Amino acid sequence: MHSKRLLWTFILGLCLAANARADSFVLDPPHTSVEFGVRHLMINTVKGKFPEVTGTIEFDGQDVSKSSVNVTIKTGSVNTGSADRDKHLRSADFLDVEKFPEMTFKSSRIEKQGDGYAAVGTLTIRGVAKEIVLPFNFLGQIKDPQGRTKIGVEASLTLNRRDYGISWSKTMDNGGLVVANEVKIEISFEAVKK
Repeated sequence: MHSKRLLWTFILGLCLAANARADSFVLDPPHTSVEFGVRHLMINTVKGKFPEVTGTIEFDGQDVSKSSVNVTIKTGSVNTGSADRDKHLRSADFLDVEKFPEMTFKSSRIEKQGDGYAAVGTLTIRGVAKEIVLPFNFLGQIKDPQGRTKIGVEASLTLNRRDYGISWSKTMDNGGLVVANEVKIEISFEAVKK
């Protein structure tokens, strides 16, 4: 009985020690970008961004695969440089921001993948939650000139917007779509240790 208690105490101690290695970071808004590109009329790529992004990262510097990420994006912050287009993107045809003011990503695990990593987790857009694999590169950990500890990450992926109920488009005479279904997403962020 005594040996079982010692064993469980040892296991609990190992778990606590593993969790203690992770440090909490928050996204640094001026140094964070979530950008996207979508083919328009099949001859051009329209680009835009979501400036309002918040998130936390539990970062394990000894083993990045033991880290986690939780990010929220304000859908109403969409900005393509055209007020009319942004208004349409905020409407029920696309993001339906009144009904769904946020999109979120929460990782369930981090995996080593070649020279980089992948965050496996749930992406929720317009109330539709799907598991995705988000490949990323960890760019390092540094002290900035103000003495704050920061980490940097870059990631990219391609999504089919129809998977999230965003299906508005029109078919042109040549059979192509006014707005393509594939959306390319580029993410770059710095996060600062709490």
